[in-house]
Amino acid sequence: MNPTHPAYLQRRGEIEHYFDRTAHKTWERLTSTDPVGRIRATVRAGRDEMRATLMSWLPEDMNGMRLLDAGCGTGALALCAADRGAQVLAIDLSANLIQVAQQRYAAFAPLSAGEPGAKARGSVEFASGDMLDPELGEFDYVVGMDSLIHYDAPELIGGIQALSVRTKKAILFTFPPRTPLLAVAHRIGRFFPRSDRSPTLAPVSQQRIRESLEKTIVDQGWREGQTTRVSRGFYTSQAWEWVRS
Repeated sequence: MNPTHPAYLQRRGEIEHYFDRTAHKTWERLTSTDPVGRIRATVRAGRDEMRATLMSWLPEDMNGMRLLDAGCGTGALALCAADRGAQVLAIDLSANLIQVAQQRYAAFAPLSAGEPGAKARGSVEFASGDMLDPELGEFDYVVGMDSLIHYDAPELIGGIQALSVRTKKAILFTFPPRTPLLAVAHRIGRFFPRSDRSPTLAPVSQQRIRESLEKTIVDQGWREGQTTRVSRGFYTSQAWEWVRS
């Protein structure tokens, strides 16, 4: 994915507009503990399960490790990683969501692992911008939870390739799998009010991703690792780990 390509810039702008200007309040509520409707409750449950899955693939002790939370949203995964000692750079296109994430981090920072008054071992730096910006530097781990799902297959694959150059240990990312059930769910979603809808998802074949990455990053020492699917009502996403040998 070329971060200066006109098609990418247009798509990035659409995503930024949705999360920053159209639905940031919706996502702030969705990622809180406030009551939500039945459909959003399934999305919340799915995202909670996905976050727990991705965290289970990361080391329990991340002291001294740098992690990029690519498309961090309101920062839940970043806080989990910081609690394990990671130095986290949490970046998102939406400045409004970053503001929410910073507020939640301020409330979280004095706490660690449920121990009253304990200090979080790591830290989180929040930024509003492009997760593919090479100026962000190198990382031990990159996690892209539901941040590449709005891009078509070539852009998604290009994004993983771009991140692989700056990642030392592993990239964990999710994508919408190409399934008949997910296609039906997307069609139903078009009947929701526009303010409740994210930009169109782009279901992609896992085999297509595999074939492309095998041609590009395997020679650089990368291999595929764990993969699993999380399906909860209106939430369906495939998690995949790629590890540098």
